Amino acid sequence: MPLLQVNSMSEEALLEDYKSGKIVLIDKPLNWTSFDVVNKIRWKLKKKLKVKKIKVGHAGTLDPLATGLLIICIGKATKIIDTIQNAHKEYIANVKLGATTPSFDLETEIDATFKTDHIDKNIVIETLKKFEGEQMQMPPIFSAKKVDGKPAYEYARKNKEVELQAKKVVFHEIELQNMETQNATIRIKCSKGTYIRSFAHDLGKELNSGAHLTGLVRTAIGQFDLSDAWSLEDYIEKLDTM
Repeated sequence: MPLLQVNSMSEEALLEDYKSGKIVLIDKPLNWTSFDVVNKIRWKLKKKLKVKKIKVGHAGTLDPLATGLLIICIGKATKIIDTIQNAHKEYIANVKLGATTPSFDLETEIDATFKTDHIDKNIVIETLKKFEGEQMQMPPIFSAKKVDGKPAYEYARKNKEVELQAKKVVFHEIELQNMETQNATIRIKCSKGTYIRSFAHDLGKELNSGAHLTGLVRTAIGQFDLSDAWSLEDYIEKLDTM
């Protein structure tokens, strides 16, 4: 399937071009849900192409507090969403050591603090090695994981306990890129379904402390790279000029 090409063509030709299948790489804005981006693009395409319906989906959800690569599939390209989603993912994660939150990220307030004076860069590097390869990972309670047909976060926000099942994930590569005043920047290449928030929480435990995710950028999905992505604003603007 081709990436977006900005060419001048008739409305009929443009419609057929999109129906035949488009893959568009978007750098998801902060505080937008993945579905917000899909809905925005779908709305703009329907208006531009003057149609009531057009298939638009995404290949891999990003949390609202995460930014980075979101793959939008349009028309017949929606048929390969599952194939794209199964590819490995790469992230740059910012992790704050010494404190935890119920959501494992900044969605909720800090609920506990821990000592960090025993932690240095070398200890973090050695601890990260424990995560390499296959791991059984517990999803965050504040997640979209379904429990009895409802997302787990609905129970969590009502302070109701639910039982989640651990899932096998794979960390292909994991590397400490920087560490300053207990703020660690970590590059991660992992399998589909890996929760980086859970990784941050688990890392805190392994360090005999606590930790939570303070920032996340998805930099790649399989062969697709963030460096080739449009900002949502620029993509919408380009559609106006087509």
